Amino acid sequence: MISGKFAISIHILTLLSKFPDEYLSSEFIASSVNLNPVLIRKEIGNLKKNNIVISKEGKNGGTKLNISPSKITLQQIFESTFEEITLGYSKKEPNPKCPVGKEINTNLNHLYSDLNKTIMNQLKGITLEEFAKNF
Repeated sequence: MISGKFAISIHILTLLSKFPDEYLSSEFIASSVNLNPVLIRKEIGNLKKNNIVISKEGKNGGTKLNISPSKITLQQIFESTFEEITLGYSKKEPNPKCPVGKEINTNLNHLYSDLNKTIMNQLKGITLEEFAKNF
């Protein structure tokens, strides 16, 4: 299930792309995303782990892109969030004696797998730089 991490990560990275030579504080980024800075730092930690951003501590510290926005694809960002598209499953086990119930989750898994392939193919063709031009 999508949690919103992709949207938060792309918001952070788009903001960083607009200030390429500056280290932006988590408080500044949080004010743009309208989230608690702790949540922003958590996502920044994940982006750091994936070598998309770098950070420095101290008075003039913050975060900035580690890679040119023209070299970061939305697919890389999506994959860094460890998310995939699912639209949910039944909360209860379907009836295994029903011809639909016994195979619904298998068929949903196939559908979701196909959706993820389609989405990844679309996202790999869009760079952060291209996305950021919308702002």
